[in-house]
Amino acid sequence: MGTYCFGIDVGGTTVKCGLFRTDGTLLEKWEIPTRKENNGDQILPDVAATVNAKIEEKGISKDDVEGVGIGVPGPVNAAGEVPCAVNLYWGYKNVVKELEDLTGLHAKAGNDANVAALGEAWKGAAAGSSDVIMVTLGTGVGGGIIVDGKIVTGHHGAGGEIGHANVDHHEKEACNCGNKGCLEQFASATGIVRMAKRELAVSDADSVLRNKENISAKSVLDAFKANDPVAVATMEKVGEQLGGSLAIFTSIVDPETIVIGGGVSRAGQPLIDCIQKYYKEYAFTACKDTPIVIATLGNDAGIYGAAKMVL
Repeated sequence: MGTYCFGIDVGGTTVKCGLFRTDGTLLEKWEIPTRKENNGDQILPDVAATVNAKIEEKGISKDDVEGVGIGVPGPVNAAGEVPCAVNLYWGYKNVVKELEDLTGLHAKAGNDANVAALGEAWKGAAAGSSDVIMVTLGTGVGGGIIVDGKIVTGHHGAGGEIGHANVDHHEKEACNCGNKGCLEQFASATGIVRMAKRELAVSDADSVLRNKENISAKSVLDAFKANDPVAVATMEKVGEQLGGSLAIFTSIVDPETIVIGGGVSRAGQPLIDCIQKYYKEYAFTACKDTPIVIATLGNDAGIYGAAKMVL
């Protein structure tokens, strides 16, 4: 087995890169810009160039590199093929083959949220757990499911796509995916703002949110921590949707740990308490005490998980 491996996390604006020892020690991390022009045709060549340059700079032999793992925003099948990655302007791409051809190294590819979940299960909040559900609450809701230490990819590469589980069959507004009633419409940063605006419309309670021109998820969460009545009512509804959804997912996977990540998770324990309250109420008996914890690797979860994929 090689001594080194690379973890690459392709985001909409930057590509995060990490050089690791195979025991999981992060030796160095850096970023390069994500060049999306010409349908993103320079993204993988740029990744290969930075990996090759790092190998040369460190005087590492390619025989000593176990491989390069890469997480991308979009569905990735078991063969490492991406049907399309809209935010990168990619159509069909065989990511693994292209990266192997460009670097001469073994490569593995996965969906970014799944890969982040693998990172948290390996070296983060769920370290030591072989069965994990991770939910990332950002602009959207991402998810990753780890069973027996491996990512659940699924037949279409949509395994763990829990942000688009339909949790409200009576919702009238459409999600970005085209369906109505997705978890993402309630529990993402944009969902929290949407819920707060709905609450303001029906409530006559006094609230700091009333005079705000641009309500953000952070302003709702800050108000929630300060016991603002509209924010509290909003987060109760968000907590019920998320806690109830997690209760459904755990009855299928029965994870050892549930990890909450993404920007919204910065709200910390008050958010966890809000989710846990409803999770406990709805979860199957055997799963009621499953711990819900905040992710600890932050933006590095993707590079850790990508490195772990090739191991």
